[in-house]
Amino acid sequence: MVYSTSIGLKTKGFTDIQNITPEVRQAVVDSGIREGIVCVANPGSTAGITTIEFESGALADLSQALDRIAPQDGRYEHNATWGDGNGFAHLRSALVGASRAFPVKNGAPVLGTWQQVILLDFDNRSRKRVLTVVVVGE
Repeated sequence: MVYSTSIGLKTKGFTDIQNITPEVRQAVVDSGIREGIVCVANPGSTAGITTIEFESGALADLSQALDRIAPQDGRYEHNATWGDGNGFAHLRSALVGASRAFPVKNGAPVLGTWQQVILLDFDNRSRKRVLTVVVVGE
């Protein structure tokens, strides 16, 4: 069985981090699938999907690490080509990844006690994001 749905979010950009775990859990429940896999995907090149303990210290550490790896004020060929100033966002998205898959067991995504699924919007402006969630299994 395959079930597909979407999650709509309004983001602020500039490494806006949103906990989407409740929405992912609900998608699995709505699917009726008990055992399988759930994939969460952002169809875009300036945001990422990953996991973290969703608490202020870990979120600050993640933001600071990304600022060191791909600073907003860095020199990017993308900016030179397109002039849109979001080269850092494309690089961060490529490094974090635009999708993640998780096992589904007993009708729920398998996540650690302190592990939440997050969307990171790296773009240099606010956006309306529509994530795709696909649950496959039985």
